[in-house]
Amino acid sequence: MSQPPRPVPDAAPARSAPVARLAASQLRRMRAIVDAAVALAERGGFEGVRLRDVGEASGVALGTLYKYFRSKEDILLFAVHEEAEKLEAVMAVRPARGATAAERLADFFQRATRGFTRRPNLARAVVRAIAVGEHDLAVKVAAYHLRMERMIVKALRGEAPVSGPTARETAVASTLNRVWFASLVGWAGGLHTVREVTDRMRETAELLEPA
Repeated sequence: MSQPPRPVPDAAPARSAPVARLAASQLRRMRAIVDAAVALAERGGFEGVRLRDVGEASGVALGTLYKYFRSKEDILLFAVHEEAEKLEAVMAVRPARGATAAERLADFFQRATRGFTRRPNLARAVVRAIAVGEHDLAVKVAAYHLRMERMIVKALRGEAPVSGPTARETAVASTLNRVWFASLVGWAGGLHTVREVTDRMRETAELLEPA
């Protein structure tokens, strides 16, 4: 079963700087491309996202599309970074709840899993894009996992980190992130229900909580 690569410690969210430099017209094209790909994935999953169809649905010529994204996996990774941003915003307003680290982590993963899987076809397409192992996308995949690990550390502490994670926090966050992703791969393949994914994360968090 595929597992997420180890995040690069200093990797920034993989799309922020390039997007910030784009003109308004370019941003509109990129938005149209991503929205079209997401709509196609929602209808037909990973196989339903064909770049020619994305270009047609978005009104962007195929040659122009390639100036923004190198593959459908690249577009889907852009979309999953946007979902991570939304999760970060939600967690900032409503932090993980619980009296113990295990309870807060269980709450975080319940909310993260429900949000990730609320559009099943898209979620399965995203899991496949993350797990594809394409070398050119490794930095973006690593950046996504790093974002998740930062949110896990926040739930583990019960507060916004004001300093870098300790070695133990890094190990716990990495382990939980890998278990979560592996569980999502199983869910995408029909091996687990959403409830089983959240139950597994609760059990894993309890195992990792200090005695």
